[in-house]
Amino acid sequence: MTSPRQLKLGAFMRPVSIHTGAWRYPGAYRDANFNFAHLKRFAQLLEHAKFDAFFMADHLALLNMPREALKRSHTATSFEPFTLLSALSQATERLGLVATASTTFDEPFHIARRFASLDHLSNGRAGWNIVTTSNPDAALNFGLEEHLDHAERYARAREFYDVVTGLWDSWADDAFVRDASSGIYFDPARLHTLDHRGKYLTVRGPLHIARPVQGWPVIVQAGASEAGRQLAAETAEVVFTAQSSLADGQAFYSDVKGRMDRLGRARDHLKILPGAFVVVGETDAEAHAIRAHLDSLVHLDSAIASLSIALGTDASAFELDQPLPDVPETNGSKSGRERAIQLARREGLTVRQLALRLGGYSGLAFVGSVRTIADQMQAWLETEGSDGFNVMFPWLPGGLEDFVHKVVPELQRRGIFRKDYEGTTLREHLGLPRPGNRHFPTP
Repeated sequence: MTSPRQLKLGAFMRPVSIHTGAWRYPGAYRDANFNFAHLKRFAQLLEHAKFDAFFMADHLALLNMPREALKRSHTATSFEPFTLLSALSQATERLGLVATASTTFDEPFHIARRFASLDHLSNGRAGWNIVTTSNPDAALNFGLEEHLDHAERYARAREFYDVVTGLWDSWADDAFVRDASSGIYFDPARLHTLDHRGKYLTVRGPLHIARPVQGWPVIVQAGASEAGRQLAAETAEVVFTAQSSLADGQAFYSDVKGRMDRLGRARDHLKILPGAFVVVGETDAEAHAIRAHLDSLVHLDSAIASLSIALGTDASAFELDQPLPDVPETNGSKSGRERAIQLARREGLTVRQLALRLGGYSGLAFVGSVRTIADQMQAWLETEGSDGFNVMFPWLPGGLEDFVHKVVPELQRRGIFRKDYEGTTLREHLGLPRPGNRHFPTP
């Protein structure tokens, strides 16, 4: 029997594991984050398991932490997203390919052109993860001394979205007639010049690439601040979010879907996928032992640096075995800062304990037997805590193989995850409509 609701599963694959100790785990590929042969195999394995998408996060600078901490990070080097995903598009047939691209340090024309190209190369499998970028070191790589204010970043991102999607609509779907007898390659009446002039952006257009296969690549967003939630309700089709409990997930789900109701958007046109760190064992006890071993591989240097990034404040001078002191707001990620503070308060953690948790992974984790993990995922799906998950693997390849070969079959047996793809495009996988062209509406 098939459940009326089906899990949507993305795979968080840059870094290949978000856990700082992942590369040190026994049997892990040490260079998994920067080895194309490995990444190609991972993508093909995800496709075999019928995952919706391979998600590649991105950074526009080295992580902003001291070199003594950074030297322990397996994320110091990574492929540029479009280069990697373009290569993977030729090594896979159905798997969605989602990349992060910043609205703060790139131009709309660049973003529109790259994603349109990826969508054509992959025959309709591209997704754009919209971020506003909070790493202060990234600003220095683009000739800026400091970031735009948080609210300004989101206001610019909203206009940026309008420009990019407008550029994707430059050409009608039927613009290219390619009539050899008349010598007419395209119908100029089916080409629109955007000529956008806004508060933050001026972009003439048109885009010199045909409309994407999906109409628009799937719009993905991450973030949980007030501005982020509103932007998601208005524009996103997938939200990657960080929720630490089912109750938190249900509250976030209700809030964002409720905003969609008020905007007149159909709830099913947005899929909410919390990040979930999954550790599989033969028993719950074995899985927790694996997690404990993994966490023991985190060095305090990188843990304190991770805490500093989360708080947007240098934590190196904090008393390690005392409670977290009051931390002022910064211009960094507000949702990341709030999650760290709430975790410390909720569990009464000292600075050392909080840092070690953040240095490994401090968010939602499903740790247990196959049955335990499937029970938890099913509970989130059936009680509107989420529409699925953006799965994070503890180490590669073992953590990925455990999920694919053990958890996926159990989810399929329960009728809450597909046994085969429903179509060929990422939109079809996710059950999302193909957007109409604003400039050339269908009669």
